[in-house]
Amino acid sequence: MTSQGTSPEERLAAMGLAVPEVAAPVAVYVPVVRTGDLVLTSGQLPMRSGELMATGKVGGEVTVEEAYACAQQCALNAIAAVRSEVGDLSRVVRVVKVVAFVASTPDFTGQPQVANGASELLGEVFGDAGVHARSAVGVPVLPLDAPVEVEIMVEVAP
Repeated sequence: MTSQGTSPEERLAAMGLAVPEVAAPVAVYVPVVRTGDLVLTSGQLPMRSGELMATGKVGGEVTVEEAYACAQQCALNAIAAVRSEVGDLSRVVRVVKVVAFVASTPDFTGQPQVANGASELLGEVFGDAGVHARSAVGVPVLPLDAPVEVEIMVEVAP
């Protein structure tokens, strides 16, 4: 999956990506919470440069490919939230759980393929430590009419 001896940030750079700034919450909550060795992110929307990458429902206005890219951005934003809490992404021992919410039309059943956008990015960034348990859930609507929202839980070194 990834090269040994490289940091998560170096792996991201090799993919042409960088950890973004943590987006401001859209309501009353914090982007990330740490309890012991666990770090949990709030749901992350596909925000890039302060704007949603897409709006609408997957299976309707949003294609699976667009939603996959949105899920990747959500994961990247979750990585940013984790880094803001722990400082160094090399402290991530394991991505424990990923939950992907996909705003989709009633007949759309490809939520797992959309969630793969987040899962595959986490695998590339964290290698074997990026392999995780996951839920991919279809929902009727998400905040700001986003097509995808992703939250992650990671274990970090003390």
